[in-house]
Amino acid sequence: MFIAILTYKKSLEEVDHFLRAHREFLAEHYAAGDFIMSGPQTPRVGGVIMIKAENRTAVDSIIARDPFYINSIADYQIVEFTPTMFITDNLKMILG
Repeated sequence: MFIAILTYKKSLEEVDHFLRAHREFLAEHYAAGDFIMSGPQTPRVGGVIMIKAENRTAVDSIIARDPFYINSIADYQIVEFTPTMFITDNLKMILG
């Protein structure tokens, strides 16, 4: 399991210019089962994506197709972790 922490390096005006394409990218990966949850940071300085992937290479391949990455809108910090506690069994099944 991975968490991608995005930090904007461009103005919010530039972020908003690519937001629709970024959301389409997110929707594609939710449909593929790659993403578990995502959303903006508060305050709006970036975002967070929880990613289900086999390894870091797979994560890097996914992120490389994000319009925010392609257009140098955000920096990405990738954190790998092993979930061991869950709020519900349903979440445990989703996370695998």
